[in-house]
Amino acid sequence: MILGHDKQIGDFMAAWRSGSMHHAWLLGGPRGVGKATFARAAAARLLAEAAGQVPPESHLAIDRELPTARFIEGQAHPDFRYVERGPNKTGSALARNITVDQIRELSSLFDSTPALSDWRVAIVDSVDDLEPGAANALLKMLEEPPAKCLFLLVSHVPGRLLPTIRSRCRTLAFQALDDDVMASIADFHDVPPALVRGAGGSPGKLLASASLDLEPLRSEALKLMRQGDPSNACRAKLSQSLSARNSGDRYAAFLAMVPALIASEARELDGDARLRALDAYGEARTLSQVAPRLSLDPATTAFRMGSILASVAPSHERV
Repeated sequence: MILGHDKQIGDFMAAWRSGSMHHAWLLGGPRGVGKATFARAAAARLLAEAAGQVPPESHLAIDRELPTARFIEGQAHPDFRYVERGPNKTGSALARNITVDQIRELSSLFDSTPALSDWRVAIVDSVDDLEPGAANALLKMLEEPPAKCLFLLVSHVPGRLLPTIRSRCRTLAFQALDDDVMASIADFHDVPPALVRGAGGSPGKLLASASLDLEPLRSEALKLMRQGDPSNACRAKLSQSLSARNSGDRYAAFLAMVPALIASEARELDGDARLRALDAYGEARTLSQVAPRLSLDPATTAFRMGSILASVAPSHERV
């Protein structure tokens, strides 16, 4: 199910119907808004239709029981590759980058004869993760593309990519989803509607919030913004909860959630209260970006984020 991206679907399908499909599409936009989901659906539609499994239609989705859909889901489609970061050397986490060897392995796809139709598709999720050698290897493929091939390149920050890669792609821009679409997604996945507000228009963040039980953290954040924390009790509770063992995913999700939550609160305020919220938004956004990169102490970072939230409260409620 792809909601909120009707224009992107229309543009892609119009290009496919025209018979002059561009060989590389750059799917750019915020993290978690559905770019990779779109890429998989686009790949499945093109390969299924090229194989004669579905008639030409205007929509993107295909039946999940079709052979193409099942092969892609099972990572067994001979004319399809999905490239993403693999495990690190110890197998304890994901590697930092997509390696040059991973990109070079795409040659086995494009140098062989297509098996189920005359098209081949590769998704790179995300091109932001390419190490320099991998970026150059991909660029060479984009410069000399085989016939009837399609590259779908997912990017969360397309402005940071090599200009030479961007220039060889058709860009399809994705945006954060509006509240009505997010509410529909929450309802479909049986997610508490209250979590929509802190997701910032990102279905990925919304579903992560539900799986990580972020509702108590969201409620605590709202309490800090509205009631402050004169006794430090709320901040101490946050600090202890988010620095506990095995709480790394909740801690990361909390950091990502707070800026959007403050921005949402700011829209409901005016005057000095809104100015305080906007200042807090800037601080929270910076901290949420810097803390993971510098591996800052989770307990200290959570307490500091709590202080930023409390700064939104009226002055008599703050420390």
